[in-house]
Amino acid sequence: MKLSENELHAYVDDQLALERRRAVEAQLAEAPDEAERAAAYRAQNAALHALFDPVLGEPVPGRFQRTRARRSGARYGVAAALIVVGVVIGWFAHVLLEQHVPSPPSLARRAAVAHAVYAPEVRHPVEVGADQEEHLIAWLSKRLGAQLKAPVLTTEGYELVGGRLLPDEGGAVAQFMYQDNKGRRLTLYVSRLAVRTRDTAFRFSQEDRVAVFYWIDGSLGYALSAELPKAELLDIATAVYKQLNP
Repeated sequence: MKLSENELHAYVDDQLALERRRAVEAQLAEAPDEAERAAAYRAQNAALHALFDPVLGEPVPGRFQRTRARRSGARYGVAAALIVVGVVIGWFAHVLLEQHVPSPPSLARRAAVAHAVYAPEVRHPVEVGADQEEHLIAWLSKRLGAQLKAPVLTTEGYELVGGRLLPDEGGAVAQFMYQDNKGRRLTLYVSRLAVRTRDTAFRFSQEDRVAVFYWIDGSLGYALSAELPKAELLDIATAVYKQLNP
């Protein structure tokens, strides 16, 4: 019997009882596709933890740490004042949260997470292979509502593997994947922006082990990600930019 999605996630998250866990492992041993899906979920969890866990370990800023009051009277006065301030802040926060949505992770961070999840895949790194490049570009262009291109990086030593469609809070996102003869992979993440901008400056971000060069061109945001040295990735990003902006 095929495992349900909920049970597969429970297995990956170590939420199953020992007896049921052993039964699931026996099922996975007989179902390579399901086992690969479980491995992909684990890789995704590991990538997300690698990127976001360091934030949890950051020290609390000094301005938020409590200090001892010299006198008990002052202590009670401060406590009372904090209660009043807390009520006021809470009321304003309630009003503001009704009007504003928390900003999503940066373009670089989202691209790095997508790279970390899909670049290690062996059997299913992409949805559509490079042998269907014309169909791939037409499909992704239609979903993003913009004419996309898959840069040719043979001079840089990389061949197109293919691409896939990804979800994002702002809509659909395209990911193109490339690989060199050493098996190293890089991904080009293309996101449709809500607001057009003329800011085309290159920016760099190091997201754990994943290096990312990203830039904005009109209504599209681009991010090139790989586990490569910054200088090497910059050369490739420059080649990508020139092809997208001839």
